[in-house]
Amino acid sequence: MQTAQLYQLYLAFPQVCTDTRQISKDCIFFALKGESFNGNSFAAQALAQGAKYVVIDDPQYAKDEENYILVDDVLTSLQDLARYHRKQLNIPFIGITGTNGKTTTKELVYAVLSQKFKTFATKGNLNNHIGVPLTILSLPKDLEIAIIEMGANHQEEIAFLSGISLPTHGLITNVGKAHLEGFGSFEGVKKTKGELYDFLKEHQGLAFIQGDNQELRAMAEARGLEHIIWYGFSAENAVQGGLVKANPMLTIFWKQQGHDVTYEVNSNLTGAYNTENMLAAVALGLHFDLSAEQINHGLSSYVPQNNRSQVVKTSRNTVIADYYNANASSMAAALGNMEVIEAPKKVIILGDMFEMGDESEAEHRKVIEHAKSIAVDQLVFVGKAFYALRDESAEYYETTEDFRKSLASKPISDAMVLLKASRGMAFENLMDLL
Repeated sequence: MQTAQLYQLYLAFPQVCTDTRQISKDCIFFALKGESFNGNSFAAQALAQGAKYVVIDDPQYAKDEENYILVDDVLTSLQDLARYHRKQLNIPFIGITGTNGKTTTKELVYAVLSQKFKTFATKGNLNNHIGVPLTILSLPKDLEIAIIEMGANHQEEIAFLSGISLPTHGLITNVGKAHLEGFGSFEGVKKTKGELYDFLKEHQGLAFIQGDNQELRAMAEARGLEHIIWYGFSAENAVQGGLVKANPMLTIFWKQQGHDVTYEVNSNLTGAYNTENMLAAVALGLHFDLSAEQINHGLSSYVPQNNRSQVVKTSRNTVIADYYNANASSMAAALGNMEVIEAPKKVIILGDMFEMGDESEAEHRKVIEHAKSIAVDQLVFVGKAFYALRDESAEYYETTEDFRKSLASKPISDAMVLLKASRGMAFENLMDLL
């Protein structure tokens, strides 16, 4: 079946499912394959549960019935359908990528723009070659602005996702050392993230760029980007702002270039590194003609979730729960925040960074040295990579469970605690003891 024909079925039944545990009545089920499953084998079950059509690519599962749609490749058909649907939508699409902060920035931009517009943003972490198509195919008909988060762990992935989502506006939060095994090097990271700039250049899109980030500035200049709105900390930016205090929640200020009025905003975010993410949302809000009051209300009302810069007050401590992901640059940002945060007692607990490739030892060593330079009451490193570099100046544990046992016998109390690690370290298992 051709994409145009499949699109007519989608218009009649505009719900797409890929998981039989989430079948909705009259949806179109795409039988995706994974490393340990074959979605084709679930086609009959999907129909029995209420799906209207099933899209399959294995003839042995096809039946001579009109609700079985046989294609060459289910994933490609899903992506082609999403691209086709995107081309029918004449509204702004804001593409957001970056090494760190893209999810928080996406949520902040959504919180701001939704003050005025019918806005939709990527749910959760649906930001890959499957998640982006599913996001586009779930957009409501009366939508006015779409915000699409795009993640990558290898080169050419952002180019591919941009080719599906066709962003009219774009923002790279930053570039840092993450997923180096997939990118090959830091230059590979910059090349991949920069594929969003490539798309915007080719299609006359508008880029929002942190003007004090020299890597992003160089990437934009190398591509000859023409349509740019600059935001950042220095007065040369169209939107300028900075940190007022972190106690531990951020208060920031911002102003427009050429305007005398300066605004202060109290947020529910911790992490000084989130200042520039908030300024990005300000820049987008101003571009789409929101008032300062609407922008500030959006920023102040946003409450982070999913263990990204969350502040959790327990019966014993105040915990900065930031263990959804970790890499060299996000570790540096989290430690920098602990340097400026105001607290009488500070404890830093760091876990291994995954997917660092050949640079793993060097990057973990840098994190150790940075953490040691901060005045804290207790410093803990957890994981095999950190443990291999252990010395006498801090506490080291080979596994999260090892540290958990120690924590049970030597509890921490009345402290500001940073919990930062890659997701695979399962630091959520420490929360009940903190």
